[in-house]
Amino acid sequence: MSVKSISTAAAGAGKPGAASGRIASLVPGILVCLAVTVVALAVQALEERATGHPYVEALVIAILLGIALRTLWSPGERFRAGIAFSAKQVLELAVTLLGASISLGAIVASGTSLLVGIVATVVLAIVASYAICRLLGLPPRMAILVACGNAICGNSAIAAVAPVIGADSKDVVAAIAFTAVLGVLMVLGLPLFIPLAGLSEHQYGTLAGLTVYAVPQVLAATVPVGILATQVGTLVKLVRVLMLGPVVVAFSFIAPHLPAEGASAKGRPGRLGFFKIVPWFILGFLALATLRSVGLVPDAASQPVTRLAGLLTVVSMAALGLGVDVRVLARVGGRVTLAVTGSLVVLLLVSLSLIWVLRIA
Repeated sequence: MSVKSISTAAAGAGKPGAASGRIASLVPGILVCLAVTVVALAVQALEERATGHPYVEALVIAILLGIALRTLWSPGERFRAGIAFSAKQVLELAVTLLGASISLGAIVASGTSLLVGIVATVVLAIVASYAICRLLGLPPRMAILVACGNAICGNSAIAAVAPVIGADSKDVVAAIAFTAVLGVLMVLGLPLFIPLAGLSEHQYGTLAGLTVYAVPQVLAATVPVGILATQVGTLVKLVRVLMLGPVVVAFSFIAPHLPAEGASAKGRPGRLGFFKIVPWFILGFLALATLRSVGLVPDAASQPVTRLAGLLTVVSMAALGLGVDVRVLARVGGRVTLAVTGSLVVLLLVSLSLIWVLRIA
């Protein structure tokens, strides 16, 4: 079942009189997803209290809990519509709201040479990661998910790109699960590059911003090193996250030309107009980012909207987990692990090369 087609159960007949019935049909499944979300957030809170940082984010915990619940219990008909709705429409709304956290001012503040370097790093990482995934036999959509997650911002990038390319839910969960594991290992192991590569605090912050997947993980990797590493790493990471919008738009044009595979083989679209190729939630993302950049979305509004987007993303990931057969993950695990690892090595090499080319001291 694909992320694109998963909304079929949640789609209504369009008659006004059926609206209340459709909403009522969504409630049981949404409540299950919310219950998983609450547990995932509680686990993350306990983790932060114990370690000071969310090494495993609620988003990943929600997927794992969803998979575990799905292993023990198969949702009945009354739950499926709400779970499907949470996996697609809730995710699309979350992506839209993320635009409120993006400001073009970060681009200006980073400087032209570093900006060009970050863009080049993301593009090269996507191309190289995709090539590695295809050489290892992963299907095109899975390869795109791994490549975007590796190059931009891990779980968030995978979640944002998935509905655009019509990725299968099992591919989304597999990409996020294995990327998350290596993301944690990256946070723990990245400080080793300081003595191995002779990096300064500024250089290490740049490397962390270019390679670590999530913003909280950048903080976890840089705070022990020093305030300069944290400031530089956060800035570089935020500029890297800004690439998500253009990359998602680019893949929305590429998606209709991808070969059919699995559930996406049914009803493949023909030639589509712009507003069909570029989904509404991407346009919403870009609109909010623009409003944020010109000051029409103030900090006071941006922060709660961003938190809401994060919460909705966790809900949608719980829904995806509830739709995954763990046996599928076991079959693709080895290849995905190799693909993510190889992609991460390439990203590290490209990032270190950028630091050398730009002569970052």
